[in-house]
Amino acid sequence: MLNHSYPTSFVEFLEASGPLTDPRAHGGDPADAFHVVIPSLPGFAFSSPLSARGWNLERTALAFGELMTRLGYGRFGVEGGDLGAGVTGRVVTLMPDRVIGAHTHGDRLQLGMAGEDLPVPDGLSPDEQAGLEAAQRNWSQMKGYKVLHMTAPNALSAGLADSPVLQLAWIAEKFVQWADPATPISRENVLITASLYWFTRTGPAAGDFYWELAHADDPGWGSPSGVPMASSLFSSARSSARATTPPSSASTPRAGTFPPSRFPASSSTTSVPSSAPSAPDRALAEAGTTTTA
Repeated sequence: MLNHSYPTSFVEFLEASGPLTDPRAHGGDPADAFHVVIPSLPGFAFSSPLSARGWNLERTALAFGELMTRLGYGRFGVEGGDLGAGVTGRVVTLMPDRVIGAHTHGDRLQLGMAGEDLPVPDGLSPDEQAGLEAAQRNWSQMKGYKVLHMTAPNALSAGLADSPVLQLAWIAEKFVQWADPATPISRENVLITASLYWFTRTGPAAGDFYWELAHADDPGWGSPSGVPMASSLFSSARSSARATTPPSSASTPRAGTFPPSRFPASSSTTSVPSSAPSAPDRALAEAGTTTTA
C-alpha cells in the first residue's frame, strides 16, 4: 500500500508502481513482483465526497486497513511520504500484526521542521547547527499553507472550489518550491494533479486534512512497534537523517518532496532492514497488478 502526499494524488506513485508490479520489465527478478494498492487519502480526488468530518490520521489508517481486508490482503507492506508518512506510521501502530514492513520518505525540508514537528538532533557540529538554523528559517517562510489549512481554511477553500486558476497556482507553487531544482516536476504532472483536484472539486477537502490533523485528539504520526521500518531522505544533509526515526538511508538521489514522481526506480528498490521477513513470507509477492482507490 502506497500513501501519497499533499498536494498530490495517487498519480504520485504510478511510475514507481511499474518496477513493483512488473520487475522483469525493469531489469528485476519476476519473483519480487507485488500487488500495489494506491488509495486516495480521504477528501482527495476520487475519495470524495466525504459524508462527515473527522478524517484524521487514525481514522484514515483504520479505513485503509479495512480496504486491504476487503481486497483480500491479510498482511501487507506500507509506504508513504509527507501526510502519507503519517498514515503509514499510524497503520503500523494500529495494526502491527498485519504489516510486514514499512518505509517512509522525506526531503531536505524535513530538517527545518526539527524542534516543531520533529526532534532536534543531538550532538550537532557547529556547521550542522548552522545548517539546522538555516533550514528552520527557510521552513518558517514556506509553511504558510500549513498554518492556513490548520487554522483558517474557509476563505481559501471557497477560492479553490471557485477558481481553476487558483487551484492550479496553489498546486504549482508547492511543486516548484518543494521539488529539488535539479529534478523539477514535469508540466504534465502538475496539470494532471491540478485537473484531478479541480474536476473532483476536492481542493478544499484535501486542505482540510491538515485541519483535522491539528484538531485530532492524538495528532501523532505513530509510535515505536516491532514492525521492520526504514526511511529515505532525498536531497538532504546527514543532519536531516538524524532528525528522523527510524534512521534514514544515507545515499539517495536528488528529488525533493516528490521522489516517486522523479525517481520511481529509487523509490521502489529501497533496501529493507535485515529483520524484515524473507521473500517467501511476503503475501503480496504475486503476479503484479496495480489498484488505485
